[in-house]
Amino acid sequence: MANSQPPLALINASLIDPQALSQSSGGVLIEEGLIKALGPSVNQASLGSDIQMIDCAGDCVSPGLIDMRVFIGEPGAEHRETIASASAAAAAGGVTTLISTPDTSPPVDDPAVVDFLLRRARDNAKVRVLPAAALTKGLRGEELAEIGLLQEAGAIAFTDGAHSIRSSKVMRRLLTYARDFDALVMHFPQDHDLASPGGMNAGALATRLGLPGISPEAESIILDRDLRLVAATGARYHAALISSSQSLDSIARAKQAGLPITCAVSVNHLCLNENDIGDYRTFFKLSPPLRHEEERLKLVEALADGLIDVIVSDHNPQDVETKRLPFDEAADGAIGLETMLSAALRLVASGHISLPRLLARMTLRPAEILGLPQGRLAIGAPADLIRFDPDEPYVVDPSKLHSRSKNTPFDEAHLQGRVKLSIVAGRIVHD
Repeated sequence: MANSQPPLALINASLIDPQALSQSSGGVLIEEGLIKALGPSVNQASLGSDIQMIDCAGDCVSPGLIDMRVFIGEPGAEHRETIASASAAAAAGGVTTLISTPDTSPPVDDPAVVDFLLRRARDNAKVRVLPAAALTKGLRGEELAEIGLLQEAGAIAFTDGAHSIRSSKVMRRLLTYARDFDALVMHFPQDHDLASPGGMNAGALATRLGLPGISPEAESIILDRDLRLVAATGARYHAALISSSQSLDSIARAKQAGLPITCAVSVNHLCLNENDIGDYRTFFKLSPPLRHEEERLKLVEALADGLIDVIVSDHNPQDVETKRLPFDEAADGAIGLETMLSAALRLVASGHISLPRLLARMTLRPAEILGLPQGRLAIGAPADLIRFDPDEPYVVDPSKLHSRSKNTPFDEAHLQGRVKLSIVAGRIVHD
């Protein structure tokens, strides 16, 4: 993003450094879209009168969030979400970089579609929008997409979105092909046959509600297969969403073996469990499904220990026609860009994880995985920053959210952590 903004300074802030895992008082000076200076020396007395200053009054300042899994409706489903509406929601939620999934219509399996998205983002987005391209043509899991050409066109990573690749032969060829281009494969591990026609976590609650269940094995079987193929090929692999302790065990073994793998969990699976479904509340119908409370706590523990690398919103807008249906007929998915930070701060308030460590999973770690310069609070780093008050309470009002769809599982929830300012490349995009 080009920058012609005058110098800007955020002073009297609590600086959160996700690299040092520290929190300290000071300020940040921004010039030409980059962090020029930071620390206690950046204050009102040391700055010239020609520099615009924002007094943060003790609020937190950190790198902007990087969300690695966001569905945007363009092209083909603009009624659900557009680049403009998604980026406005992202800016309001403190997300300054988002990775869009390729399961659009047409899918992002052609360099021309990558170019289209980059141009649309340039013209309409408030934040950085980086497209992920398809692993297979038409997202059908059969014929490999042109990973080299798509990468050259600007694709940041490769995934089939919510589609899981059934064929082990195809997956092995994909990983081998991706390895040769040092491309990141972000796969959604779910056995289609075991998961269909499930709608929630398999167990006593599903039986009581009369709903078909999805067992953790539907996830772990495909993940185990993928990890064995990673061991055979050496490709960089990212498990796009995990939700169970079985998967955590597999990830731990693979990391101990030194495999080039990472994984993500959605903020929904860290903060909610299957009991939240209550009386068939379809806004809680997700894929993978919400699990037992014991499983949720194991995910939180793995996040704090560093086994889980990344938190994502898994932003998946659905309109009224696909959500206001009987539970087993409703579409999967929830919006989350605008509430991801506030929901995740529940883990800080409960004492499960420190604020710097939480933010590292939403800023620095995704930047490292994607090879981006953002996500750092350091001199010379891009000035993608947010200011937020982690203690400011508010009630989620879906009508005030920026997303075109309103399917939030945090409808009327009491959250804490209001984003007051979002800056991308030195430009204020939300205030």
